Amino acid sequence: MVDVARLAGVSHQTVSRVLHDSPHVRGATRERVLAAIRRLNYRPNSMAKALVTGRSRTLGVVSFDTTLYGPASTLFGIERAAHDAGYAVSISSLRSLNRSTVEAAIQQLRDQGVDGVAVIAPLQEGVDALGHVQSDFAVVAVEAGPDASIPVATVDHQAGAMAATRHLLNLGHSTVWHLAGPCDWKEADERIKGWQAALESVGARVPELLRGDWTPRSGYEIGEKILEMADLTAVFVANDQMALGLLRRLHEAGRNVPRDLSVVGFDDIPESAYFTPPLTTIRQDFAELGRRCLHTLLCQIEGKTGPTRVVVDPELVVRDSTAAPRR
Repeated sequence: MVDVARLAGVSHQTVSRVLHDSPHVRGATRERVLAAIRRLNYRPNSMAKALVTGRSRTLGVVSFDTTLYGPASTLFGIERAAHDAGYAVSISSLRSLNRSTVEAAIQQLRDQGVDGVAVIAPLQEGVDALGHVQSDFAVVAVEAGPDASIPVATVDHQAGAMAATRHLLNLGHSTVWHLAGPCDWKEADERIKGWQAALESVGARVPELLRGDWTPRSGYEIGEKILEMADLTAVFVANDQMALGLLRRLHEAGRNVPRDLSVVGFDDIPESAYFTPPLTTIRQDFAELGRRCLHTLLCQIEGKTGPTRVVVDPELVVRDSTAAPRR
């Protein structure tokens, strides 16, 4: 900073004001300082700045199973929102979510000097672990369900499941089957609740629940059972990847979608518009989820009164995999 000040012919305080975008610097002076910064390729010392401000402008994210579209897209949404707000991100990726792994990850990030942490907690064990987080540090849960003990940013999975189920009922299907996600995932549980609520609201029969593990393979294998159900005309699948496996098995068996069976997914992965047929699905706005999460976390960091729960509405995207049942 001293070299920049000498080259620009100003004090180091003026350089500091320019770096902090202070309005109390004349335009010509600001341009001289910026030209000196470019010429010297000056980069502010983030550690020194943190000592002065008490902030590192770095946020931590505890993530889980980023091989899956939902957690990976959630992580990307948070990273993008943080970058837009001028924050760097340090990531701790866990193989399992439980009290010991979550507490250790948060402590590791605190030791690195992050200003706050977002925990992507789609599993019930992760939600339970958040109940033991120390209250002297800014932490926000993401996708943690309605019973988390700390501020939460989430997509309304129940509303998305209800929209998917109602879409099929409105087409004339007498009931809708559900291929759910794993039983320890909060998102899967919320989508089941939405599916059941939509059926019960119109007095439709609630069929036996089918269970998968989020993978196309499980959708393909459960497709074998679905083929044996002569009265099944519509199925809501808890994610697009399981729907992909189901569509493949139905195609192999010569069943036409949507003439013989209507299928709705959840997520709107980039490939879903190119399935055969293009998949009707529920779109999650991960960019908005990242922005809401960041706002909630920054309120905590800055000591402001912020929301304790922010919910992002999903959107039904209608394509060619759904139609009225064949009479």
